[in-house]
Amino acid sequence: MYVALAALTLVLFALRPDLDLRVAHYFYDGGGFIGQTAGQKLLRAILGDAWAVVLALYAALWLLKRRGRWRGWAPTGRAMIFLIATVAIGPGLVVNLSLKDHWHRPRPINTQEFNGPNPFKPWYETDGACRKNCSFVSGEAATGFWMTAPASVLPPPWRGPAILAAFAFGVCASLLRMAFGGHFLSDVLLGGLVTLIIIEIARALIWPRGEDPAPEPQAAPSGNAAEVVAAALNRRAEP
Repeated sequence: MYVALAALTLVLFALRPDLDLRVAHYFYDGGGFIGQTAGQKLLRAILGDAWAVVLALYAALWLLKRRGRWRGWAPTGRAMIFLIATVAIGPGLVVNLSLKDHWHRPRPINTQEFNGPNPFKPWYETDGACRKNCSFVSGEAATGFWMTAPASVLPPPWRGPAILAAFAFGVCASLLRMAFGGHFLSDVLLGGLVTLIIIEIARALIWPRGEDPAPEPQAAPSGNAAEVVAAALNRRAEP
């Protein structure tokens, strides 16, 4: 599904590159982009670092569980591999190291349509004036939508609401970047979709048989401690 959505997005913004400019104008008041308040800057910093906080929290729970110091839910070893691999490959390797540094698309705030020095470039033109850390695609949209990965390895009672919250988080991070003039609509859409595609590929590789990434814990034996010990001794005494 995400591959089809990414292909549709590429085609749509190739045929109608003006859509990027039209949407960007909703975040531009004539004197500059609207995302410049202290509160918005603080919110951007919080949203931008949230993925690292979540990953560190999951890693801490996994480590405490392995050492027997935590009895609640914790991600499995495969889940930790899934989380580290997806954030490293998606937002890390593909988005920030490959696309953003080599596509050369100027950010909205740097284009002539918004009082910047550079001409606007649609997504399919890679000869823009930006040299490094450019507009296509959005790194913060990529890490924002990566939050669906940790949400997807939670146990079923929490998984559905957490995934919905993660998608809402990705949307908020994307809109905030557009409000700062940092990205066009196509940048944030494709940044999120690239990450979601990598998440689905990693899920299929790590859980190839469709296993649940958060299996239900085995039920503890019923009865008091003396009954449990007696039953174990009886089983050992059987021929």
